[in-house]
Amino acid sequence: MPEISVFTVLVLTALNLLTVSITLPLLMGRRISRAARLSQLSLLSQAGGWLTIIASSFWVGHWMDWALSTATMVLASLAPYLLFLALAEWLGPRPGKRLLQALVVLMPLGYALLFPHYSQRVGWANFLLAAQLLVVAHAALHPVRPAQRHWRWLLGACHLLVALFTLARGVLGAFFPELYPHFQAPHPINIGAQIAANVALVLTTISVLVAWRDEAEAQLRTLARTDGLTGVLNHRAWHEQADAAFAHARRHQVPLTVVLLDLDHFKTINDRHGHEVGDRALRLFGQALRASVRTDDLAGRLGGEEFALLLSNTPLASVAALDRRLRERLVPDALPSLGFGLPFSAGAASIEPGDTRLRALLARADQAMYAAKAAGRARLVLADVTSDATPLTPPAA
Repeated sequence: MPEISVFTVLVLTALNLLTVSITLPLLMGRRISRAARLSQLSLLSQAGGWLTIIASSFWVGHWMDWALSTATMVLASLAPYLLFLALAEWLGPRPGKRLLQALVVLMPLGYALLFPHYSQRVGWANFLLAAQLLVVAHAALHPVRPAQRHWRWLLGACHLLVALFTLARGVLGAFFPELYPHFQAPHPINIGAQIAANVALVLTTISVLVAWRDEAEAQLRTLARTDGLTGVLNHRAWHEQADAAFAHARRHQVPLTVVLLDLDHFKTINDRHGHEVGDRALRLFGQALRASVRTDDLAGRLGGEEFALLLSNTPLASVAALDRRLRERLVPDALPSLGFGLPFSAGAASIEPGDTRLRALLARADQAMYAAKAAGRARLVLADVTSDATPLTPPAA
């Protein structure tokens, strides 16, 4: 059986990485997320590292050997950090970022300074690179919600495998240099490391593609649920989630309040300033709503200039504080941006023991909102169980 040439495996690894680095952007297209872009750059950095280490083998003993080998370490160190940043975008904050940042600097710096001392530089580079790979593996395997992102287990296992081979190669270079006198030494561990790198490349690419697909699907689900202009839930999504929240509140007998809001004289805004300004007003109002409610609350656009809030575990008496916050937020935001204020009328109603469907709650809130308009607009009106409306806030100044 012919002996495996390490140099041949090196070249194949570099070509595979270069091919993936070129093909992946073509498959993903230009309009991709920051996470997808970072993963592409990580693979490109790996490809550059393999190419420079191959090029350095032609300059042994020359100052170019030092320059190219150090460049290899820079690129090899940068690749896991870029992938770590991609993981943080896909999975949320990951542990070990500061440690990884320190390793990104220390690994190539120490290698460059220790270059005249073979055992020390090889041990230093491989031990610190293995530490980087372990940080990335831990970041991929660290708990995340939702937990059904199976691609992260594949990614974590790949980096753990390559980290173990890298660590073993560091032990060879640091303590047994006669067994590993150069990067192309045909030692079984070195050959295994090269093969592991090729396997990890394929599996990492698959993981990145699956992560990108999951991200695209999540974005499509969000687009299907979100009003494109204001960023709040659209009519259908708000009603679906509000029905579920209503059923939960009724089953567990917890407070629940619905607030309907309508921008005052919105038709006048469109007629006087144009529909573009009207859209800006709606967008600004949607931003203010999102900033004023809690995570568990639902903000939606029911149509035109009418919006709805569903406030979980919130009694009717607490709505006045939210209404005040919203109006106070709109004053400094609307005037500089639009040149005029954004007054609105609001009606609120809370769940009552006799309510069996959300529709009854919405009807009382709607009646209260029209009572606010009849009372002079720019105010909040509450509805009690008998649908009587009581003004709660004065008109905005």
